[in-house]
Amino acid sequence: MINLPTAARVVIIGGGISGCSVAYHLAKLGWSNIVLLERKQLTCGTTWHAAGLVGQLRASQNMTRLAKYSADLYTRLEAETGLATGFRQCGSITAALTMERKEEILRQASLARALGIEVNELSPAEVKDLYPHLNADGVAAGVHLPLDGQADPTNITLALAKGARNHGALIVEQTKVLAVTKAGGRVTGVTWQRGDETGHIAADMVVNCGGMWGRDLAASSGVTLPLHACEHFYIVTDSIPGLTRMPVLRVPDECAYYKEHAGKILLDAFKPVAKPWGMTGIREDFCFDQLPDDLDHFEAILEMGINRLPMLADAGIHTFFNGPESFTPDDRYYLGEAPELGGYWVAAGYNSIGIASPQAGRAWHWPRG
Repeated sequence: MINLPTAARVVIIGGGISGCSVAYHLAKLGWSNIVLLERKQLTCGTTWHAAGLVGQLRASQNMTRLAKYSADLYTRLEAETGLATGFRQCGSITAALTMERKEEILRQASLARALGIEVNELSPAEVKDLYPHLNADGVAAGVHLPLDGQADPTNITLALAKGARNHGALIVEQTKVLAVTKAGGRVTGVTWQRGDETGHIAADMVVNCGGMWGRDLAASSGVTLPLHACEHFYIVTDSIPGLTRMPVLRVPDECAYYKEHAGKILLDAFKPVAKPWGMTGIREDFCFDQLPDDLDHFEAILEMGINRLPMLADAGIHTFFNGPESFTPDDRYYLGEAPELGGYWVAAGYNSIGIASPQAGRAWHWPRG
């Protein structure tokens, strides 16, 4: 059993991709005395069931820069750590069905190009050429990013964790943080429990990477963190004969995307009216769990998907998945130091793009020295 220290420079709470990314990047910056505590197992909250998309087309300059960094990191992470990440740059297409959406994606494409991202504007016919299975009715335009990709979320997280360990970070599973201690308006450390053992780690900084647990964890320290878990649905088809490697297809006007993997299609959607989950809290033993099926809730999405990709009409459903993910009121994630408590940092609320956002540990202006 790993012995826990009595003091650290920073304690990171949560072993999803966010926490492991923070540990990795701080260790790479040369920080020492980094401790990450995970209450169960790495990736066991929401990371493990993510679709693993890595897209670079974002609404703002900063978000685009961060997304580009993510893709660049994944191209070298496997070679650096020796762990396979499953990253493959299959490209992506975003199709617009309205003139307003066309204006938006073309503006985003111009921003991406200015930041050095390879991007091509597409006519409706060119969208169809690149994605021949598409019903192109109503498509007004598209953009293609050849170096977008997809990866295995669990393997990426484990690779980040190994990279962090290689540079001296301590990562400990099956250890729950009971409380963040504080004095004089600043954090002083954390108390922890592992089985029947308890202890305290004094720390200058604590980072809340608690994902859907992050709100309640923050509240226990007097920090406001507006995020909440919602049910998130996707289906994976049976193998489709003759289906070859395809780019990821996003149709934002229908709140859906389509990912080909190993000859199957994953249809994922984000309904404008989502189902909140965990209203009375998240049970203590939640770990690699799924939520009950709700075919009625997904039926309209499936009908829309069959219309957009007619090949789905004859494809059996191999997997119907429902799992929780945390979302924020304005669809922006939280990065930075909490105003209510000195030394209390947050990296949470990724709105289902956490796999494309491993730059969390790099993006902040961390204290030097």
